[in-house]
Amino acid sequence: DEWLRRQVHPILFKLIFRPSASCTGVGKKWTRPTGYDTGLKTYNSLTKQKEPLVLAQEGIATWYSCGPTVYDHAHLGHACSYVRFDIIQRILSRVFGINVIHVMVITDIDDKIIRRALEKSISPTILARMYEEEFKNDMLALKVLPPAVYLRVTENIPQIVAFIEGIIRNEHAYATKQGDVYFDIGSIGDRYGKLMGAGDAAGEPGDTEKRDSRDFALWKASKPQEPSWESPWGKGRPGWHIECSTIASSVFGSQLDIHSGGVDLAFPHHENEIAQCEAYHQCGQWGNYFLHSGHLHLKGSAEKMSKSLNNYITIKDFLESYSTNEFRMFCLLTKYRSAIDYSDASLNEARSSLATITAFTHDAQAYMRGQLQCQAVQEGALWERLAETKANVVRALADDFDTPRVVNAIMSLVSHGNRHLQGLLVLYGEWFTVTCCAFPAVFGAFLTYIREVFEVLGVDLLDRKPHSVDSSGTLENVVEQLARFRSDVRAFALSVEDMPGEPAHASPRPHSEKLPLLKACDTLRKDLASIGVHIRVSVCVGQWRLPKGGRVR
Repeated sequence: DEWLRRQVHPILFKLIFRPSASCTGVGKKWTRPTGYDTGLKTYNSLTKQKEPLVLAQEGIATWYSCGPTVYDHAHLGHACSYVRFDIIQRILSRVFGINVIHVMVITDIDDKIIRRALEKSISPTILARMYEEEFKNDMLALKVLPPAVYLRVTENIPQIVAFIEGIIRNEHAYATKQGDVYFDIGSIGDRYGKLMGAGDAAGEPGDTEKRDSRDFALWKASKPQEPSWESPWGKGRPGWHIECSTIASSVFGSQLDIHSGGVDLAFPHHENEIAQCEAYHQCGQWGNYFLHSGHLHLKGSAEKMSKSLNNYITIKDFLESYSTNEFRMFCLLTKYRSAIDYSDASLNEARSSLATITAFTHDAQAYMRGQLQCQAVQEGALWERLAETKANVVRALADDFDTPRVVNAIMSLVSHGNRHLQGLLVLYGEWFTVTCCAFPAVFGAFLTYIREVFEVLGVDLLDRKPHSVDSSGTLENVVEQLARFRSDVRAFALSVEDMPGEPAHASPRPHSEKLPLLKACDTLRKDLASIGVHIRVSVCVGQWRLPKGGRVR
């Protein structure tokens, strides 16, 4: 296609343009692509079921996603969708070795942008650039990997005009006397409605010269106080849907592996994208897989988080109370295509899961440093459990990127490690940690694997906020010294001597004058626990003599 060769970026063209690649399919029926079978399965909105993920080229996935309409602050509903698809892209590239070539459009001209600019008495361009920059900073804060390229609508107007001309040449669009151009849905017959069904289509407001109420605008004639560009139909600007069809085609040609977006975009936006691309390229299947993320709901509400409903929380405000890691874990705990409830309880669950992993990490590292001395158990069982977990994680990721199963597998591994790492012993009213574990290497393998899995998913278990690096490191040392001092004092208080006249079989007891020291140690332990610092005293089984009546739990 000569137009595509002229418009596509030269470097991307050399990388991915495949002259032999062509869209396939007949009518509404989905056709399994020919090419490289990845061995993965993903839910395809075109078929409403899981399908084998087959890519046109081995080791490469072409991926287009709808970016933001930059007229306001991004909110958590947006963040949830972008983070979930970022997780999937990380899985494809870092687990299965697939090079994801991701392109995202920035909608920087739109009815909402024009209205907001008029309200603020600034130019639409300035408004759009301001919120575009904020969006990119939000994505950076959420550790969302940037696409290979962001492409703005306003910088692709000539390509959009040429694309519309191609659709008109193929007799799937028409211009009106007023200078509008509409897509002719009737011209493609029953092929319209691949995602939602033609029966779900509703007309958008428009010119009375439309041939069918369902026809949608490709080009809008200019109005007073609106930005406009020259075209064969007079001055105007692009319709909403045509921008994505044009830009995706200008980069990837007539075939696309994966298209993603929120489920609210399936109709009419993605439906109309499909119609436009297949009309332009004259084929039956342009995009092979459509992935849609579920809505984010406020707990107890059936409505999605949305600017139009004024029930949203901005990303910046959210990150003042929670960390990026906590939000990622929140997203990982549900399937990407499921609706997700936002509440303090659900976020606390994410925070608690991370805290459990952190506590296990500290205990395992303490053992590896030799701070916990104990008897060994069967090391082979731990290695077997680690191998089993690795296999389960890969299976879950290959099955529609099932992150809840992955998190469950990791938390089960942590729980298994904890059971081997520690038991609890009650002695003189104090909880002691009795450690029963294997050689240190297996716990090093546990920690390395857990850290690697979460790094793949975008969760950095070693992350510390930049502003608190020095203070948190100092605080950790202070707590460690305090715990050591308390341990020394308590050991002294618990030391016993044989008392004259006592029977030889009598249980040794600390001297009464030392009991206030024990009480002070217990009080310190409880006070520290109330602020999140938990002291565990390690005792080596076989080297500590239980008093008569002592209980092990």
